[in-house]
Amino acid sequence: MSEWIEVSDRVYHRRYDPLDISVSVVEGVDGLLLVDTRCNPREADEIRSDVAELNSLPIRWVANTHAHYDHSFGNQRFPDAEIIGHHLVPKHFAEYEQPRLDAWTENPSAYPQYDWHGVELTAPTVLVSSIHELDLGNRVVRFHPLSPGHTDTDLVVEVPDAATWLVGDIIEQSGPPMYGSGSFPLDWPGVLDRLAEFIAPGDVLIPGHGSPVDRAFLVDQAAVLHVVADSIRSSFEQSESVESASERVASVSRLPLEIVESGVLRGYTLLASAGPARS
Repeated sequence: MSEWIEVSDRVYHRRYDPLDISVSVVEGVDGLLLVDTRCNPREADEIRSDVAELNSLPIRWVANTHAHYDHSFGNQRFPDAEIIGHHLVPKHFAEYEQPRLDAWTENPSAYPQYDWHGVELTAPTVLVSSIHELDLGNRVVRFHPLSPGHTDTDLVVEVPDAATWLVGDIIEQSGPPMYGSGSFPLDWPGVLDRLAEFIAPGDVLIPGHGSPVDRAFLVDQAAVLHVVADSIRSSFEQSESVESASERVASVSRLPLEIVESGVLRGYTLLASAGPARS
């Protein structure tokens, strides 16, 4: 676990183990915006304690950069805050996170790496489907719901007066990009291309895991994701097996095989469900 770092004017970032999760705080005159709540109530309580040491202002708002458990399962510990998230978070909870939580509850020994005891899924109270602005008190932040990429619940938090973007897992710094539950590996790189059009070279980007980066890092990661997406399409068109395609994608993208396997499987599933292309 790191300490709070002020990465730009009154925007603070801290990295938490396990999973090297980014948690950020944006300070306004009227209170604090907390971005992401970690994996469970105990980890959320740790955030609450650390924020209290950082700043005496109340946490009035919470945002989830996406629906995955490591960024949203601490929501329940902020009952007095307005929780902001992508409008598809409740649907994603029902399709992916609740079944994951149920599986742990039924057989905790099968998932010893997870600590989900006492988790009560708590969806955002403000569901965002278009650009949404929030005044923190003499400071406006913008929430950008993205098209499907890392998930279909990705939400970017922009702090315009600090030239800072809190982007969640659409980019990863301390590890490779993850094709987790509900990912869209074929569309993900295009999402980054479009976002890059709004980001200046000197802007600060805080990824979901790892250290702050810049626009160039996002562009470089988009290029890798393009290689993956193009290779998945090519392998599917050639009717390669998932195993063979995964090895090829790992080779050309230089990403770990265990990472790209899930991306290939998900890509194949999406391509098969789309049916034959029409001219």
